[in-house]
Amino acid sequence: MSDDERNVEEPQVEKKNKRHRKDKPWDTDDIDHWKIDEFKPEHNSSHLLEESSFATLFPKYREMYLKECWPAVTSIFNQHGIACVLDLVEGSMTVKTTKKTFDPYIILKARDVIKLLSRSVPYQQAVKVLEDGVACDIIKIGNLVRNKERFVKRRQRLIGPDGNTLKAIELLTNCYVMVQGNTVSAMGPYKGLKESRIVIDCLKNIHPIYHIKELMIKRELAKDEKLKNESWDRFLPQFKKKNVKTKKKPVKEKKEYTPFPPAQTPRKVDLQIESGEYFLSKTERQKAALEKKKEEQAENTSKKRKERELDFIAPEEVKKPKKVEEEDKLEKLKEKFKNKGIEKKKVKEPSENVEDYVSKPASKKSKKQK
Repeated sequence: MSDDERNVEEPQVEKKNKRHRKDKPWDTDDIDHWKIDEFKPEHNSSHLLEESSFATLFPKYREMYLKECWPAVTSIFNQHGIACVLDLVEGSMTVKTTKKTFDPYIILKARDVIKLLSRSVPYQQAVKVLEDGVACDIIKIGNLVRNKERFVKRRQRLIGPDGNTLKAIELLTNCYVMVQGNTVSAMGPYKGLKESRIVIDCLKNIHPIYHIKELMIKRELAKDEKLKNESWDRFLPQFKKKNVKTKKKPVKEKKEYTPFPPAQTPRKVDLQIESGEYFLSKTERQKAALEKKKEEQAENTSKKRKERELDFIAPEEVKKPKKVEEEDKLEKLKEKFKNKGIEKKKVKEPSENVEDYVSKPASKKSKKQK
């Protein structure tokens, strides 16, 4: 084959699933498909046909705060054409649509606002839910842990010392997180709300620091253009669970199954009949009880007397054993003295000279010179 034949492009075969698709000249790369356009009154000129409303209860300690900030809440709801009612007798807040309401989804946003206000979220923060691209999520954590003490510890672990752990989660997820009682209120972008579900893992005894490390690594990887479209599994840390050894419960031995019920325990009257006490008169019973009591008292007094006498018994004298070193020294000294005595008392051996056996005359003393 020549080079010219190789360079000839082969005809592209259209795929079956893209056969009926046509070019869209108005759809260019400059358009952001994920952008949420603002909903204006011109988009819905006919307004809503029926009224829809939502109500929620609030605790008594929020009554004073809601009474103060309610005028500001009503003014913001009026801008969107929504009516709101604060009932202090029943302890409830209600929002409903009016003839001026043009956005059909704003009533759901207003419902979220009154939910957040009842969960101790400040007014300035709760009103942000009405903006496009901002949503809220109220996570119930009360039923995740049975033990109350354990629940309080894990909830405090989520908040961290001086609220540092909660602040780190807020910075990494771009969400506002509020822990109150048995619920956690989170509000922010949809992506951040998905990541803020780490609250549930914290209550399941997974420390939030592990998730914070993952979010920090993901944040750095998202900045790199080369790794944007690749899998990040190789970069993320994989933490292994460490099973702490728990005390094994003693295994109860299973008793052999018998279809017959256990023998009935004897009554007090039955025991009295066996011993013969039942047939005694009242006075005789009292006498027997007194005698039994006196016998027990006599046994107790004798025991206590013996215990007291033990204090007056002299302890046995323990003879101290002689030290081995001193005994060795004494034996050595005895052997020395014995050897010296033997040397002195040595008997002279018999000699063969006769002169030794003949007595010699006494020598004359020299006369003293005058």
